[in-house]
Amino acid sequence: MTLQPVITEVTNRIVERSRATRRAYLELIARERKTGVDRPKLSCGNLAHGFAAAGDDKSAIRSGKAMNIGIVTAYNDMLSAHQPYARYPEQIKLHAREVGATAQVAGGVPAMCDGITQGQHGMELSLFSRDTIALSTAIALSHGMFEGAALLGICDKIVPGLLIGALRFGHLPAVFVPSGPMPSGLANKEKQRVRQLHAEGKATREELLAAEAASYHSAGTCTFYGTANSNQMMMEVMGLHVPGAAFVNPGTKLRQALTRAAIHRLACNGWDGEDYRPLGLCVDEKAIVNAAVGLLATGGSTNHAIHLPAIARAAGILIDWEDIDRLSGAVPLLARIYPNGSGDINDFEAAGGMAFVIRELLNAGLLHTDIMTVAGRDLSDYARAPLLDGDELASRAAPARSLDEAMLRPACMPFSPDGGMRLVAGNLGRAIFKTSAVDAARWTIEAPARIFTDQDDVIAAFQAGELDRDVVVVLRFQGPRANGMPELHKLTPPLGVLQDKGFKVALVTDGRMSGASGKVPAAIHVSPEALGGGPLAWLHDGDLVRLCAVDGELAALVDETEWKARAAAAPPPSASGTGRELFAFMRRGCDGAEQGASAMLAAGL
Repeated sequence: MTLQPVITEVTNRIVERSRATRRAYLELIARERKTGVDRPKLSCGNLAHGFAAAGDDKSAIRSGKAMNIGIVTAYNDMLSAHQPYARYPEQIKLHAREVGATAQVAGGVPAMCDGITQGQHGMELSLFSRDTIALSTAIALSHGMFEGAALLGICDKIVPGLLIGALRFGHLPAVFVPSGPMPSGLANKEKQRVRQLHAEGKATREELLAAEAASYHSAGTCTFYGTANSNQMMMEVMGLHVPGAAFVNPGTKLRQALTRAAIHRLACNGWDGEDYRPLGLCVDEKAIVNAAVGLLATGGSTNHAIHLPAIARAAGILIDWEDIDRLSGAVPLLARIYPNGSGDINDFEAAGGMAFVIRELLNAGLLHTDIMTVAGRDLSDYARAPLLDGDELASRAAPARSLDEAMLRPACMPFSPDGGMRLVAGNLGRAIFKTSAVDAARWTIEAPARIFTDQDDVIAAFQAGELDRDVVVVLRFQGPRANGMPELHKLTPPLGVLQDKGFKVALVTDGRMSGASGKVPAAIHVSPEALGGGPLAWLHDGDLVRLCAVDGELAALVDETEWKARAAAAPPPSASGTGRELFAFMRRGCDGAEQGASAMLAAGL
């Protein structure tokens, strides 16, 4: 299938912009492969330390004749999505031995849960946990003991962090090994209804807690289509999973077979074999475009407007929000998964899942087929769904038709011709507007601004009835340099209540809203942020603000002379406690949201 012209145009734009940085990256991984640290170069003392506790694998690791896989795990048993990883290392070691390889846990990385920290002080550590995970991954792989990496992570910052860190060891083959979503519990729409009732004072805390516990009820990824499940979608369209691994529930025989296949495949991808597939060549400009296309076609998380530029940058590739905006205009919306629809990720999988989406996008010329994946010939192998034939892993073609057209549609009959993640810009800066989650009648909002610097003050104003009117809520000094760019999902229920009352409501912020937010029109990730003189700091209460996804506009309707004469508002004092002060160096060194909001990448790449 011939590529759609916009896909070609954007890809070429990225290739040209990235020419020098990509060349430098490829030179780095070639140099690391040739002269970097690996087992044959370790001294006897180094090597002995590395296999001292390896038990039955000691002689194989000592001899250097078999691939040794470094497992980097984000296991903890507080985070439901990662609790299944407890037994993975011992299983991976068994799977590795089946193909003459060995495996060791190279290191663990932190895995915080945004669901727990949402609206709490810990959320101000969330974005920078991605860089901490990347640094931890680099430390784990720095020992030179490994010829491949098995990356165990699923959720929000964890997959981007693992990938960023592993890309600095891009001469190694690597595979992501997911653990899958929890079975469906209380319907997300019902959970949302109870949340709004609680925001209005019509449901008790105990009723709210009962609804939340019925929704988030067992091991596995949360079932709404937020950042965690968007991560898994991206790993599929980038070819970094074995095909079909994204959305198979934990604890099933199929899940275990997919993990086994991932380790067997990784053992074939090493540099001593005939099928060397280093991570740094798998993640190229085409794979990055595929990730953006998949995000748009499925209505994925807005967090990836930050994570995708950071991932790309770690591989020497430069992508910006204009690229995403152009792709959005060409990529149809094929899926409606909560919060963009009523069904959850398990319903999506049952309707045809990623195999159906990839098949449709490939046939429409919207994905690059010719990428180096961790398994198979090219991306067309990912248009098949996994199944068990007895005890053996097999696959079948994606269903010819969607098995639930309220959830999933073909490219010729999409929910929308537009991917639904648009760039809005003007005298207030540049921002992301996720139109796929918002009714088209609300894509344009023009109303007076009400300015806040703390999300709890927004809640208090709502409860006092001060926001019962047409209003653009502006929450500023929430950017990466100000306070770590927390998610502001806590604001969705009260703003949703105002919208349901018939008011024209929008949110404008230099903070983040996750893929779980939806419903209320929002210009998020506003860049440049208010701290340091970004134009959000010039806004006054009562200024008329226009947010329009149709025209791509984000503007204060203020006389230009007066606008330019204004002084920036003073930022609130830096907060401390809950470890926030430890991340001050990351805040100070951080670059903008559109560049990936990373002090680490700003300083080193």
